[in-house]
Amino acid sequence: MIEHENGLGSQSGFPATIPNPSFSKQRKASVASLISERAEHTITTVGMFKGKLVTAKILNRRKVELTKKFLMELKHMRDVTQDHLTRFEGACLEPTICVLTEYCPKGSLKDILQNEEIHLDWMFKFSLMNDIVKGMSFLHSSPIHSHGNLKSSNCVVDSRFVLKITDYGLSTLRTMSKYEDSDNFYEKKLWTAPELLRSPIPPPEGSQRGDVYSFAIIVHEIALRKGTFYVGGIHFGGRGIITKVRNGYYPYFRPLLDHSVLSEDLCLLLQRCWSEDPSERPDFNQLKDIIKKFNKENGGNLVENLLHRMEQYANNLEGLVEERTAAYLEEKRKADELLYQMLPVSVVDKLKRGVPVAAEAFESVTIFFSDIVGFTSMSATSSPMQVIDMLNDLYTLFDAIIENFDVYKVETIGDAYMLVSGLPVRNGIRHAAEIARTSLALLKAVKNFKMRHRPGEQLKLRIGIHSGSCCAGVVGLKMPRYCLFGDTVNTASRMESNALPLTIHTSPSTKELLDKFGSFLTQPRGEVEMKGKGKMNTYFLIGENPLIDGDSLIDHIC
Repeated sequence: MIEHENGLGSQSGFPATIPNPSFSKQRKASVASLISERAEHTITTVGMFKGKLVTAKILNRRKVELTKKFLMELKHMRDVTQDHLTRFEGACLEPTICVLTEYCPKGSLKDILQNEEIHLDWMFKFSLMNDIVKGMSFLHSSPIHSHGNLKSSNCVVDSRFVLKITDYGLSTLRTMSKYEDSDNFYEKKLWTAPELLRSPIPPPEGSQRGDVYSFAIIVHEIALRKGTFYVGGIHFGGRGIITKVRNGYYPYFRPLLDHSVLSEDLCLLLQRCWSEDPSERPDFNQLKDIIKKFNKENGGNLVENLLHRMEQYANNLEGLVEERTAAYLEEKRKADELLYQMLPVSVVDKLKRGVPVAAEAFESVTIFFSDIVGFTSMSATSSPMQVIDMLNDLYTLFDAIIENFDVYKVETIGDAYMLVSGLPVRNGIRHAAEIARTSLALLKAVKNFKMRHRPGEQLKLRIGIHSGSCCAGVVGLKMPRYCLFGDTVNTASRMESNALPLTIHTSPSTKELLDKFGSFLTQPRGEVEMKGKGKMNTYFLIGENPLIDGDSLIDHIC
């Protein structure tokens, strides 16, 4: 590892390199962990190094020799510090060669320009240009001398919204650009000056005048925000653009200057910066004065500029936060609504708070079961889609009806429909009346229900209800279900299986509770043999007398 801040120095005064006996295996592992297992397909990655976030740029090289030139380049990288250049943190020479630099969390300038949700006024745009000019002016006056790969994706924004230039220096580590006949190769060359495109072996560090050309392409990107090397409605593609620029035929092929958007001064500046003759291009010291003038005309002093920049970023962020928050709340509402349909509200609230949902015993509840008479034979003579459509229509109707009663839908299994009242919220003995009224409403609805694939047939429903004690709780971690347990469930199921078509079969315990309301009409059925229960005197629920207010009677008794 070659470190910026280190205590491993070598005899020459330069940082040490791996392998080094004094360099811990733990440190090696921490750096290696920054690198993807498929490094040949990775450009950059982010990770922790020495307690801080860094960007690791992986280079497509197998090895590098520690020549005097390379060590001098490392020293220059270590010594170069400026507000608009990313800080060099170190370099890793094994197991994969990569360069570690300061991490800028706001992303690249290219990302910002492509994000239509971020609004940039001209003051902001000139501020970004000014940051680039300041960084490049310092770089050109430093021993590094030039960048060679300046483009919008190599301009990054830190947490204070300051633009910084990255991927500079260390020309020894740069892989020489080999000619590739691929679209990706040409896209990467859109910022490259024509004289460098024509060079058989362009220098990896580029040239200062070539950097000015690259700057002009970036300024055009910032000004119009229509992508790199925008030439109007015609699509040439990277290959076509590079071919035209490299040919150098007059009139020289350059991005479109939209005079309706760009000022005359800015158009003249761009024409100078991307001039075909490198000697006609201004240097970054001249550009610093020009951009500073533009900046003053559009924004005032530095402090006001910075405050405005922060305010605009904050406004953009606030708008994004509000939009994303609204979207999040809507998705949360939908998720909650779905959960409330699967589990009781009280259970969902406990699960969301991380509170364990313990099983609970209920002394008195009423359970409802129903199924369709002849469902098996109907399924055999109908297509699966017809059966599904029929059940969906029926249960959609049932679900709408039960919303009017104090009942909880436990589940549906095939043609079986199960309800309960008295849990998870206790309601005294009203559960018997709620289930009875629900049963009467469902039976009335099913008599008028028409099957789409058999409109002339009457759907025959049988219903069984029983009252007693039971236990309820959430079962399972994956797709948890709120389940009921106890003999009351079994008896209610037996009441349904022994019911007659289009009747409500009532157990003695439910009939006893309904009698307390004084409004429900029942009819004895007599003794019925129940599987596992023996003989039981059961009843049919006929209806409810609308002239008697059974609820008021119960309230008076209570």
